[in-house]
Amino acid sequence: MEEQAMLARDLVLRVCAGATELDPQWIRVDGKVTTPFLVPRDRNLVRAVIAAGRSMGVERLLVCRTRPEFSYEPVTEIPLDTDTLIDLVRGWGPDPTDFLVCVEDFSAAVLITADDLTVAAGPADFVRELVGADIPQARAHFASRAEIEKTPELVRAAALYRCADTGKRRAPGPDLHERAAAGADRFRRGSAARGLRALRGAAGWTALAVAAIAPLAVSDVRGPVLPALAVLFAVLLQLALIARSRTVSFASLLRVAALGALLLWPLALVERAVTGALGAGTYDVVPYTYVAVTVEELGKLLPLALLPLVAPRRARRLAAVDFALLAAASGAGFQLAEHLVTALTVGGSGGGGWFLPGGSQIMDRDTGAVIAAFSGHAVTTGLVGAALGLAVVGRGRWLWALPPLAVLAAFLEHLNLNALLAGAALHPASGVVLGLLGGGVLTPFFLVVLVACGVALDYRLIATAAESTPPLPGLPPLAGLRRRARGRAVAMRVRVPGDIAPGFRRAALAWAELPVTLTTTLAMIVHELAACTIAARRGPATLGDTWRFLRQRRANAMGEARSGARPWRHHPSQEELTRTARDLARRLGLAATGGVTALAAAAAVAFAVVPAPAPRVPVDAPDIPVGEPGYALLALERLQTWFAGLSAFDAVWAAVLLGAVLLLLVSGNGVPRAHPHMRDFLRSPTANSGAVLGMLAPGQVVYATVGLVGLLLPRSADRLLVR
Repeated sequence: MEEQAMLARDLVLRVCAGATELDPQWIRVDGKVTTPFLVPRDRNLVRAVIAAGRSMGVERLLVCRTRPEFSYEPVTEIPLDTDTLIDLVRGWGPDPTDFLVCVEDFSAAVLITADDLTVAAGPADFVRELVGADIPQARAHFASRAEIEKTPELVRAAALYRCADTGKRRAPGPDLHERAAAGADRFRRGSAARGLRALRGAAGWTALAVAAIAPLAVSDVRGPVLPALAVLFAVLLQLALIARSRTVSFASLLRVAALGALLLWPLALVERAVTGALGAGTYDVVPYTYVAVTVEELGKLLPLALLPLVAPRRARRLAAVDFALLAAASGAGFQLAEHLVTALTVGGSGGGGWFLPGGSQIMDRDTGAVIAAFSGHAVTTGLVGAALGLAVVGRGRWLWALPPLAVLAAFLEHLNLNALLAGAALHPASGVVLGLLGGGVLTPFFLVVLVACGVALDYRLIATAAESTPPLPGLPPLAGLRRRARGRAVAMRVRVPGDIAPGFRRAALAWAELPVTLTTTLAMIVHELAACTIAARRGPATLGDTWRFLRQRRANAMGEARSGARPWRHHPSQEELTRTARDLARRLGLAATGGVTALAAAAAVAFAVVPAPAPRVPVDAPDIPVGEPGYALLALERLQTWFAGLSAFDAVWAAVLLGAVLLLLVSGNGVPRAHPHMRDFLRSPTANSGAVLGMLAPGQVVYATVGLVGLLLPRSADRLLVR
């Protein structure tokens, strides 16, 4: 017996709120991109509808009339053929009527009214085939037409699909971060900026020289300082390269690292106060374990916790990977402070390895086996930040199980190391839990996995914010791969029964959507890398502008996706971001085509450390890594003792050294904004040496090197993207 055909009433009730309106609740599901536009009902519109269906990778479309008098007509299935759809519409009679063209799983639809009004809703690829690559421009054009013509249908459509500002809600005002950024932009356009850039470059190279020379000038320095700085730069650079969807700059991460390094002093004072209240000594088991681990693991998250208070608007535009990067930067700074203290007072720099360096290991004297592994403060704090980012941005209830697990793993890993340093051992139950969590060896792998999941989540949300996000220069690549993934997802979703348990249904739909998420993420990453490659051929100035535009575009797309229907604040403004996008498209030769509980976990491991009958392990034993001072209070006491024993000359050098390290972190690490022309430098190198120095601070050498290497790329690189 043949399956009964769907009636037009059933399809319209799923998708539409009326004969000429799409249902707002249906639009909100899966973050559909919606764009109304005015176009004649002709063959070109039908071709565009068929092309939109092909972009979804489907073989057929559902078509029906939406007016109530046709509710009991069967829905017509048509192949992706222009003439077939035209013949169907002509068969309804000479009078124009409203009709709906929908994908089989109801993930995308086009509502064509009897007038010129047409509404497209679905994934961005589907809508682009109908309105062009620049979806925000198409929406703004429709809003202008509605405001000029003042017809009730257009005005209502502009308000319903949020194309026009109705004036009912105002966007929030700028926060402290945005006001500081606006002031910095005004200062950069001033006449004094050029000289200060040159001064900043000179100060950076001087600070680097001081960091290299000071250990030789101060007689009581036991080890080099620069390796500790190299470890910090390496771990943050590796995480920043993996986190392709980040919206924070590398310079901001280093400033947060400087704040994390300064946290060593207040956290050590807190540990001293708690230790004194307990009546314990610095080397006792309880301060070494419970006090140190709890205070430090919570204290390293302070910069991330303070961000919503200092910059609430900026916090609303953070991507999931930004939480991981900011937390890792704070932990890396704290790790840097401990390694510097160790290098100055004991010797060695600690933190070996090439992948996410900064960890420590304790080896057994007899067998040489690893009995404790600590992946480093940057990795453990970054793991907690990555879990928080997935939970906050993903908004899934089950995702909130990740932060407690991450906190538990970080606490147990840190606790295990400090317990062995204090001559104790973990409780057997805690040891089993730590073993299940990887024993500290797998923590870097877990961090990379969570960051990769954050990248996929971020790009999935960015794709849903195409209504207000200017497009990247050129057409999106990997169109065939995305089309096949969407076609597979549609075919799988159609076969999921509607009467099964909600949990199983959500799991099946998520499994069907996974290839679409992965291919969308890959396509966006390839698109951005291709745009950067083409920009590199145009010189360092164009490349730097492209890097900044991509980061600002992702931030605004995340603000749009995370805010939902609530008012939020663009920074920079949407008009400025659109001008930048068009200017970059022109410069790249790709004109835009018109047409984004820690306390509970601490309590859970309160039983984790028990005194061990084994003999106490000295802190300076050969099998204890010299790069691991134990905890903040011990590091502070070491530093105070070492500093008190210096002569006046050596004390001045030591203070200058610490100041130079902070200067290298907080200054001269951003993408250069001013690039001197090569012809001007060759004509008058002396007069332009300051400009060169302004773009070549120690932290900017990598940017300049990449920009200069880009000039050597072949002309064929311009064909990575098409208009």
